[in-house]
This record gives sequence, structure tokens and C-alpha cells, in this order.
Amino acid sequence: MTTPTAVRFSETDIERFAAHRGRIALIVDAEGRMDTAARRVNRLSKGALKRAVEARMEDSWQAGDILTLAYPAGMDAEAVDVLCLGRSADETAAREAGALLGKSRGKSDLLVAVGTLRGAAHLVQGAVLRDYAFRDHKTSGAAPAGTIEVMCKDPSELEAAAAPLLAVADGTFMTRDLVNEPANILTTTEFADRLAEMKELGLKVEVLEEAQLEELGMRTLLAVGQGSASPSKVVVMQWKGGEKDAAPLALIGKGVVFDTGGISLKPAAGMEDMTMDMGGAGTVAGVMRALALRKAKANVVGLVGLVENMPSGTAIRPGDVVRSMKGDTVEILNTDAEGRLVLCDVMWYTQERFEPAGMIDLATLTGAIIIGLGHENAGVFSNDDALCDAFLKAAKAESEGAWRMPLGKAYDDMLKSPIADMKNIGGRPGGSITAAQFLQRFVKDGTPWIHLDIAGVASLKSASKLAPKGATGWGVRALNRLVADMFETG
Repeated sequence: MTTPTAVRFSETDIERFAAHRGRIALIVDAEGRMDTAARRVNRLSKGALKRAVEARMEDSWQAGDILTLAYPAGMDAEAVDVLCLGRSADETAAREAGALLGKSRGKSDLLVAVGTLRGAAHLVQGAVLRDYAFRDHKTSGAAPAGTIEVMCKDPSELEAAAAPLLAVADGTFMTRDLVNEPANILTTTEFADRLAEMKELGLKVEVLEEAQLEELGMRTLLAVGQGSASPSKVVVMQWKGGEKDAAPLALIGKGVVFDTGGISLKPAAGMEDMTMDMGGAGTVAGVMRALALRKAKANVVGLVGLVENMPSGTAIRPGDVVRSMKGDTVEILNTDAEGRLVLCDVMWYTQERFEPAGMIDLATLTGAIIIGLGHENAGVFSNDDALCDAFLKAAKAESEGAWRMPLGKAYDDMLKSPIADMKNIGGRPGGSITAAQFLQRFVKDGTPWIHLDIAGVASLKSASKLAPKGATGWGVRALNRLVADMFETG
């Protein structure tokens, strides 16, 4: 697993700046005002820092800008990065400013002087989040180790504030690693094994094998994986940090480790991207890791359905009818609409076993959501305004794009089948909505529920503010915050 960059916290020691051989980061506000550390560096550089800032201010100098002085005179540092950031920066500004530092660090150690910056903990988290590289299959091995040292007025206070944020970064790294991993490595068995390793963090982890799934009646889930040599599994993770008898929040993830489309085979072009079709399960895993690392005072269960969708002589066919764990029958018109077949059984099992206070499923479910929302927002579907509003608030606070989409009877009617209780697709119009309507049929009355279609945000072709190209870890931060806001006690 990719380990987040080590972070140290120390008191500000001005004299160490001159001798530091890595990169130095300082903060200057939009008016060019410098704190003690910046003024010291300015003196060491014989006024070069001030002149560079003043020149930049004449052109453009606004919050979030970064100015770099390479090999400044009078110092051993290879570079000084000057951030334009107000001393009372909000979480988003601080996090994004830190990400700029994480991106620029490269192989070097980074020394950051934050003084009394209010958003310092979020700046640290941003630096760590952006300083990620998936190198497990590079022959050159892991990237050279480096550290981030943060100098501030009260190191112990900042370290305590940053600790839960760094736990979330750790969980995000797990999600990214899982989504980036190729399918020949991340089989259903390997995925389950990696989740089982989190027992050492205090999670209770169970792996349900095919025989148990058959006994439970999870025929729609098993149908998806029956064409693959990889066994289908359901992994149950429990974190019990809240009140003993409090109903848990349930997180459910689609874990299709590779999706060929089955007999309804996808086009060859772009099929290599289907290693990320387990993104929902990856996010659930990352959230559970983050909650365990920060010892969240909440009860949360995470369940993931792990399958591989392959064409073979045993694969499910278009036209087949399968019975779900709930008892409803599904006419399979397209074997590439498989994620909903995995989720519906796991959702029903979750409600039967745990009677959750709320249920949130995540899936790279439809290409239609990308047509509607692009790569900026996940699609949010819900039957409960209070839970949905709380999630959207959490996502906004964490700068994770999310947009609520509609549900309704007209869309639900598009799933009617002449030979079964429902079809697994409703046609091209409103494809992401009819997929959500399919899932809603497996939500019990009285269960607050959110469906998150993350097809457009789980993995990107270009770098984002907080992640390099590839897996983003979208949802770990937002769901962690939702737990903190709505489900934690004390």
C-alpha cells in the first residue's frame, strides 16, 4: 500500500531555514505582508523575496498563487515556494494551497512555516493528498522517501488537529491504490484479503464465500460473476466506535474488479479502464480505514460485493431471468448493466442483518452520469432529504463535487418487464436515473438511502487539484465528514 508522506511538527526555528537543503515554503498574504519566517528568509536572500513578491503583485497576486525562487542567494535551499494565502484561510483554500506544495515537492524534503495559520491542519492534509504516486509496478521501485516538516507556534496542538485529517488521507490513499491496481493483481480474492488485513486496525471483517451467498439467495450478485474463474464474494466490515445499541450507518460498494460487459461485450477501445469498476468498493474500504485510524465515535458497517464480469460458456445471457435475495425477479436485457445486480442483493442483505440508520451505496454505475455531469460531480439520488442535504453539505465542505438528481414514478415505470418483476435496464433516456430507480426497489420503507453514481469522478485522465492523474479517492473525505457531522457521539 502507498504510505502517505511522513509529517513532522516542530517549533519555528528561523536559523534552520538557511541550512535547509530541500524546499522551503512560506506564506505571504495578498497585500504582500510577511510573517516572521518570511521576513527572515527575505533578509537571508538580501531582499530577493520581497522584490519577487512585489513584482508579482504588480502583475497578479491572489489567494492560491504560488511563487518559486530557485536556489536563492544566501541559503542552501534548492527553492523557496511562496504561497499567497490569508492568515485566516478557510479549509478549502488551505487544503488547495497545501496541494500545490505537495505537487512541487518532488523528491525533496519540504519545510513549511505556517506560524499561526488557522487552516494549517488542512494545508498539511492537502500537501499529503497531492503528494501521491502509484508506483507498485514500476521496475524502479518506490519513489525516494521524503518528509514534510511543519514549523508552527504550537506543534502539539497542530499535530492533534492534523491527526484525523491525515487518517483520512491514509484512507484516501488506500482507495486510490485499489482503483489504480490492475485486475490481474486485484482479483476478488486479493481484494478480500486486503480488506481482511484491516482487522489489525480494530475492524471486524468477514468474508462471505459463494456457498454462503447461494444459501442467502444472492442470485443476482452471483449471476454477474458466474462467467469468471474468480469467485464472487461479499466482505463485511464493522466499526463499532459509537453507542453499543445504536443502529449503524451502512456503506455499500460495487466491487466489479473487471468489467468486460459480459456477453453484452463492451467495445475494445477503452476497456482497459474497467479496472476501476470497483471504485465504489474502493471508496467504502478507504472510508472504513479512515474511521478506524481516527477512532471515530460512530457505528458504521461497510459491505462490498466483489465479482468479475466475464464472457464464457457459464456467463449469464441477455434474456435470462434471475431471482434476487429479496425475492423479486429480474429480466436481464443487458449483461453490462451488472453493477445494480451486485448492489441490490448486498443492499437487501445489509437491511435484513443490520437495520441501518441510513444506507449509502457507491458505484461506478453508468456512463450516462458522465454525459449529464461530466467529471466534475458525482450523481446523488436519495429518498431522504435530511440525509441527502447532510451529505451534500459534507461534500461541499470537502470540495468533492456532488449534484442531486431526480427520482420519480415515470422513470420507475421504464423498468417494467413483460416476463419478470423488472428489467435491469430502462433504455437510453435517463439511464443513470433508471439505474437508481432499480436500486430504490431494494430499499425498505423507512430506510434513509443515498445512491452515489461515481463513474465520472472515481478516476480521471488528468490531474486534479488534490490528486495526480488516475484514481482520485473521491468520496472518502465527504463520507468521513458526514459520519462526523451526523453519526458520531460525544
